[in-house]
Amino acid sequence: MTTPLHEQLREEFRRRISAGVWPDGSQVPSEAALCEEFKTSRGPVRQALAALRTEQLIVGGRGRAPVVHRDALSQPVETFLSFTEWAVGLGKLPGQRTIEIAKRAASPFVAAQLGLAPDEQIVSLLRLRLLDGEPTMVERSHFVLEAGQPLFGFDTDSGSTFHFLMDHGVDLNSARHTIDAVAADETDAELLGIPLGSPLLRERRVTSSSKGEALEYAEDRYRPELANFVVHNTLNQRAPLARVLTPGETA
Repeated sequence: MTTPLHEQLREEFRRRISAGVWPDGSQVPSEAALCEEFKTSRGPVRQALAALRTEQLIVGGRGRAPVVHRDALSQPVETFLSFTEWAVGLGKLPGQRTIEIAKRAASPFVAAQLGLAPDEQIVSLLRLRLLDGEPTMVERSHFVLEAGQPLFGFDTDSGSTFHFLMDHGVDLNSARHTIDAVAADETDAELLGIPLGSPLLRERRVTSSSKGEALEYAEDRYRPELANFVVHNTLNQRAPLARVLTPGETA
């Protein structure tokens, strides 16, 4: 099925912002100029620009020329962009260090999240995620055995496990996210280089297949001074959730 033109334009505009073709603070080309460049009517161009406004990648309008707001480049959780893609979109170098990957019996809590019997076997992954070499997030992922088994054939220090699993036919289709705060435990403190008990921003999610079967339970713990989450509300749209770099930070 052909991707609608306005979605193609949105992705192209996002790419230009991410790559610096449209630098932060620069004026966005006029609708007329974009229509001429892409040989299209104003409708798809306006839809694409409206999507960027929703993501706060451009600001202004209504009598003010829109400008690029690249610092707000976000990782839309609902589109399943990985930490790696989020970092690249920010112009940062993503990194990861695998602490452990193992097959083990699920804890009672994880088993309940995944709809498994107590002590059923799962694949657990613990990684430290980095932005430009700066420890940013501790990732704890737990997969049902069938979904996580392919990870034993993957270098989990090399990039996105999400895209690897998708490429190997794992049906990661939708997720439920819970955002809250938590105190750093000993593992968090050691990996992130912070004091024990420091506040962390926590994102918990259950990822399901297209049939509604739970495939992954994950808990990501971020240093709050390096990343946060925003919700964009509109009158006639669901509120998309996005992860952003905390303003003023350079990590």
